Amino acid sequence: MKQFLITLLALSAFVSARAENIVIVLKNTSYQKVTGFGAAACDGAMCPYGSDTQPVQMLYGSNSKIGLNIMRMELSANFKGDITAADIGWDTPYDWHGSLPCAKIVKQRGGIVFATPWSPPGDFKTNGTAAGGNAEDQGYQKGQLREDCYEKFFPWVNTFLKYMKQNGVEVDAVSIQNEPDWWVNYSGCLYTPQQQLDLVKNYAHMLDRETYPGVRLISAEPLGFNPEYSDLLLKNVQARNQIDIIAGHIYGHPPLGKGGTPDNLRKAATTAAKYGKEVWMTEHSVTDYLQDRLPNWHEQLLFAEELNECMVAGCTAYVYWYMRAHWGFISTGEAKYGTANKTKNRMLPRAYVMSHFSKHVTGSTRIYANAIGYTPQTEAAFETSAYVKGDSLIVMAIDTTQNEKELVLKLPFKVGRGTHILSTGNKTSELCQELPIDISEPVQELTVTIPGRSLSTLIFIKDDGTAIRDVQGDTSASGRADAGWYDLQGRRIRTPKGLSIERRTDGTSKKVLVK
Repeated sequence: MKQFLITLLALSAFVSARAENIVIVLKNTSYQKVTGFGAAACDGAMCPYGSDTQPVQMLYGSNSKIGLNIMRMELSANFKGDITAADIGWDTPYDWHGSLPCAKIVKQRGGIVFATPWSPPGDFKTNGTAAGGNAEDQGYQKGQLREDCYEKFFPWVNTFLKYMKQNGVEVDAVSIQNEPDWWVNYSGCLYTPQQQLDLVKNYAHMLDRETYPGVRLISAEPLGFNPEYSDLLLKNVQARNQIDIIAGHIYGHPPLGKGGTPDNLRKAATTAAKYGKEVWMTEHSVTDYLQDRLPNWHEQLLFAEELNECMVAGCTAYVYWYMRAHWGFISTGEAKYGTANKTKNRMLPRAYVMSHFSKHVTGSTRIYANAIGYTPQTEAAFETSAYVKGDSLIVMAIDTTQNEKELVLKLPFKVGRGTHILSTGNKTSELCQELPIDISEPVQELTVTIPGRSLSTLIFIKDDGTAIRDVQGDTSASGRADAGWYDLQGRRIRTPKGLSIERRTDGTSKKVLVK
C-alpha cells in the first residue's frame, strides 16, 4: 500500500507538471501603431552634463542589441552655473547642454528626441523659483505658472528649440510639464487640468512650428496618467488642434488597473484614439526600490508584463526612466548591487527584456489577441499580445508560472516560417536565445511550447507562396537554386550572423546558427 501511494503521488506530480494548453486566438483587427520604446537621459547616473554617451551608444539604433528609438531629456529652467557660452556653442542662461551629446547620437541613429520641462523659469512662477516649493526652505509656496506669464511660456520653449537646432539637434517634440499634479521640493510646477487647458487653448499657437516644422506638442505628463488632464484638452477643439500626443506616467496606477485602482492609462488612450492622437507612457521605474541587489528574474518578467499591458491599454510609445541604474538597462559600476553591476556601462538583463519589444514591436500595428481563459492584468500568470509589421506576425507570450505551456496559436493568415526569441533568466546565455520554429508547410494553426517563467517573442512570416522553406529552396527562372545566404525574412545577405538560411546550388536550404 505504501509503495502504491508513493507511485500515485509521483504520478500526480507528473500530471500537474505537464504542459498546460493555452489557446490564443488572433484576428486581423487593428488597433494602435507603435512608435517605439526608449528611456531618459536626464540627471542622476547620466551626469555630469551627459558627457558619458556610452549608454545611448549601446542601447539605440537598429544595429544595437536593444533597439531603443526614443530619448527623453529635460527642458531645464535651471541656470547653467559654471558652463560658459563658449562651452555650449550658443549663449543661453539655461542648462540645456546636459543631454545634448546623447541627443546627437540618438538623432544620428534615426531616433526620436523629446524634451520635458520640470518647470518654467522661476521668474514666470508664483513662488519665484524653478523649485516646486514643497520644502521648508522654500516656504511651502506652491509654484505655479503665473497667469500674466502664460504668453511667455511657448516663446521660452522656442528659444530651447533654437538652441538645440543650432547645436545640431532638431527636437521632435516638447511637452507642457512633468507631473503637473505632484507637489515637489525639486524643480516642478503645478497645473490643474483647467490651467493646462487655458495655457494650450490660448497660447499654444505661439509654438513656432513654421521655423521648427517637425516639432510636436505633448500634453502635460501627470503622475498617475489622470485622464482629466487629457480629456479636457481633447474635448476642446482649439486645444485638440494644438496637441499631437497625450502623455503621462503610471506611478501607482497600473496601465490596466488593479483592484480598486482605476485604469487611467486605458481610459486616456480610449479617448485619445477617438481623435487620432498618439499615447505615450513617458516615465516609470520598475523595482527602483531595490537597495541592495539587481532585480531577480521574476521581477524582470513583471517588467515585461508592464510593457505588454501598456501596449494592450493602447500606448503607442513606452519610455522608461533612467537608462543607467541598477534597476535600469546599463550598470552604474556600484558593486553593492551585485556582480553584474560592478563594471560601469555593462548591459543589464532588463535591457534584453526591453529588446523583445523595442527590437520587434517598434513600427508594428497591434492586432486582436485573446488567450482564452486569461485576462491581461497586473502580475497575471500569463499574458500575450500580437502585432503585424510588413509580412511579419509577432506574438508576445509572458509566463510567470513554473510549468511549461503549449500555446495553440490560431492565426489570421497562413505563415511559412517562424523564429522564437526566448528569455528564461538573468544570465546572458538565458537571454534572447534565437530558436527556429519548425514549420514544414504553410499553416494557419500551430502549437509552440514555451518553458515556465519565460518571455517569448514568436515571429512568423506570412506565406505568400514565395517563402523560403527549410528543406526545399526556391529556384530561379532557370530552374536552378539561387545559392547564397538569406535572413529569416527571405532577404539575401552578404554576411550571415545569428540564425540564417544557407541556400545551396542543388536547391536545398538549411538553417544555420552563425556565431
